[in-house]
Amino acid sequence: MSTRKGGSVAPRPPGSPSPSDTTEPQGLLIGGSWVRTDRTFDVTNAFDGERVATISAATADHVTAAVSAADASLALDFPLHARYDVLMRAADRIEASQDEYAWAIAREGSKTIREARREPPRAASILRQSAEEGRRLHGETLPFDSRAGSENRVGYYFRFPIGVIAAITPFNDPLAVLAHKVGPAIATGNAVVLKPASATPLSALRFARDLMASGLPDGRLNVVTGSGSELGDALVSDPRVRMVTFTGGVRTGEHIARTAGLKKLSMELGSNSPVIVMPDADLDRAVPAIASGAFAQAGQNCLGVQRILIHDRVYDAFARRLADHVAGLTAGSSMDERVDVCAMISAAQATRVESWVQQAVELGARILAGGKREGAVVWPTIVEHVPRGARLDCDEVYGPVVVLARVSSLDEAIDRANAVNYGLHAAIFTASLADAFTAVQRLMVGAVIVNDSTDYRLDVMPFGGTKSSGIGREGIQFACAEMTQTRVVCFNLQK
Repeated sequence: MSTRKGGSVAPRPPGSPSPSDTTEPQGLLIGGSWVRTDRTFDVTNAFDGERVATISAATADHVTAAVSAADASLALDFPLHARYDVLMRAADRIEASQDEYAWAIAREGSKTIREARREPPRAASILRQSAEEGRRLHGETLPFDSRAGSENRVGYYFRFPIGVIAAITPFNDPLAVLAHKVGPAIATGNAVVLKPASATPLSALRFARDLMASGLPDGRLNVVTGSGSELGDALVSDPRVRMVTFTGGVRTGEHIARTAGLKKLSMELGSNSPVIVMPDADLDRAVPAIASGAFAQAGQNCLGVQRILIHDRVYDAFARRLADHVAGLTAGSSMDERVDVCAMISAAQATRVESWVQQAVELGARILAGGKREGAVVWPTIVEHVPRGARLDCDEVYGPVVVLARVSSLDEAIDRANAVNYGLHAAIFTASLADAFTAVQRLMVGAVIVNDSTDYRLDVMPFGGTKSSGIGREGIQFACAEMTQTRVVCFNLQK
């Protein structure tokens, strides 16, 4: 694949490490033991199809064994101070090997090497914050004498672990998302069965190795790798699993909800995030922020910008500037330091995105930039005049495509932003506090980002959305609360 600017495909750079260099553990982790299986699957680099590693494939029986190991581990004492120390040591190990993590993430997944380097420090920070938050969980005394007849009663409540937690993680942030699930779970005294995305298991296996080397008791973290369609039902339906935390697609989330039974669910299911650009927006600030939010990770980001709702007065200027910005981006190998947009996770996903763009064009849309595909690489694409109801308008494209739409007022922009069945993040660029607060009040989403992209997340935020974007909240403090239950203690001090 030859290179040129403006959505060109860059080849694998000379001298970049070969996928055969991967030396991660490649078995399942069950009850503290690494288990190899006869059945395996290959992890491949999406850009060139090269094999990165061969991984053991679990069966439903392995899932049952992993849940049994997790359940049995809860009978053994694992006090708060020990949980704190394990997470802190694991964070240090991740930081010490962050280059190896970054190479694994970029080779197995869908991030450029520059993007991948940001994940290990973030994961280490999440573990440290989880350890600290575990220390802050506490109960309170209760005013039993507030009701007549209870004058002689005193008591309090405290929090205790929910038990076995099934954590199912996606390919797009293969290390940070699992840290968001496993860190709070361990900090609050639970045991975890982790099912990472089959496309990106290497980060999870290395992460598990570092936790075990940091002193995590056997069974507190178990990892099963393989097909979600084969393993998922056995995991989420097991009655010993008391909570499922899942990040992924809406259809899978709905299936989990139907299958899981009576247990806690925490699910982040994506979005097609809108950004509103008002006439007083600082376009020098808005254009690069929105472009980054749209095209980072090849657009495979639940917070990624998909719909840009631009006021008439600045539409032409904004569209021109965004197209000029995109013309300077380079697509290609995730291992190339020069690349801005790498391959999508698979050629099949890239073909799907291409078909969505073609459908919009057939319905009257116009491509301002990009619109091309080569293998798993989709050029950064800008589309305008997309009719309402087209898939690019109302579904989650999960690829490097943005849709521009003209609006004549803030009211129209908010109505269009709310018109879909998603509500994770939204953003507005404006110099007006009144307009910003109007958007905050009326946008039906989990977060409104003012003068920045929707692709902003602080790990302590209560992270989640409305409608089909999911249920529950992540973010360290909020995940710790979700992963515990309250227990009331009441003493009757009759004299």
